[in-house]
Amino acid sequence: MFWALVCVSCTVWVSRAAVCPCERPELCQHIRTDRDFEVFVFDVGGKTWKSYNWSMVTTLAMFGKYDAELVCYAHSKGARVVLKGDVRLSFIVDQENRTAWIKEKVNLAKTQFMDGINIDIEQAVAEGSPEYHALTALVKETTEAFHREIPGSQVSFDVAWSPNCIDKRCYDYVNIANSCDLLFVMSYDEQSQIQGECIARANAPLAQTLKGYDQYLKLKIDPSKIVMGLPWYGYDYQCLHVSQEGNCSIEKVPFRGAPCSDAAGTQKTYKWIMKQVDASLSGRLWDDSQQAPYFNYKHPNGQIHQVWYDDPQSICPKAEYVKTAGLRGIGMWNGNCLDYSDEAVARQQTRLMWNALFGC
Repeated sequence: MFWALVCVSCTVWVSRAAVCPCERPELCQHIRTDRDFEVFVFDVGGKTWKSYNWSMVTTLAMFGKYDAELVCYAHSKGARVVLKGDVRLSFIVDQENRTAWIKEKVNLAKTQFMDGINIDIEQAVAEGSPEYHALTALVKETTEAFHREIPGSQVSFDVAWSPNCIDKRCYDYVNIANSCDLLFVMSYDEQSQIQGECIARANAPLAQTLKGYDQYLKLKIDPSKIVMGLPWYGYDYQCLHVSQEGNCSIEKVPFRGAPCSDAAGTQKTYKWIMKQVDASLSGRLWDDSQQAPYFNYKHPNGQIHQVWYDDPQSICPKAEYVKTAGLRGIGMWNGNCLDYSDEAVARQQTRLMWNALFGC
């Protein structure tokens, strides 16, 4: 809850005192220190976070249920924990609604001892529309409010793999980047709009992925604000037909103006993929043009499926680009996708995926 105390030139937000859930009260203090290199982790719930490589993690975006234990633990490792921020753009076209939403999020961050917010709005927006301007204003006003009310807090904004109106998300990327602390570039789901042949492809092909960053940098966006997002999951496609060249024809599922999309597939975690590949028809295969691994397997219903994913071999050159281009850091959707069991093979696979974030 909050109250607004209005003076001649300012509005001060006052939060009700919250009880610190940590055994050590200092762990409820907000993290203010920025790291030179960001490792930005999305977490979708559960307790797998206990097995993350906390020597690397700098920011964790909590997209599952609020977990006070996680906040305390992350703070003990010097890592920020940030809220998820999502809202209908038609709602925040109205200035009063926008201000109320921002107040609610700032107050929530204070009462939960969190260190900022990750704004994840993936709605279609037409350039120059009321929603276009409202979104730009939302990021600016949210950043100003968080920085004022929680000194040292971090505001990040999630963007598609390219600024070229991907999925009809025609945002004011330059002004949004100037306003917030970080742009998290979601370099995955890059087949959300398939305009050519309707076949299974890599989730994040190397050349296409790096082209997206080149396009952001051409907009003169500061590279020190850009975090590369990687997929720790893949897509499982049912093949309508497999060509002699090995191409898997997939069902035509339109998305935002494109006749085909990766919505024809099912997202699968790296944990699932590593177990499935060993029992597959083909074993692990490698596509040189897309610089990505894939495999074929036979489903219990008799259908042939093709799975595309990322592993250390496909991730390493992307991580190297982060360093050569001077980007702020790297991260993934999502940290929960790996196998954190005590099996020797699983431990090795998980270690290699974390290490790949720093290149090869």
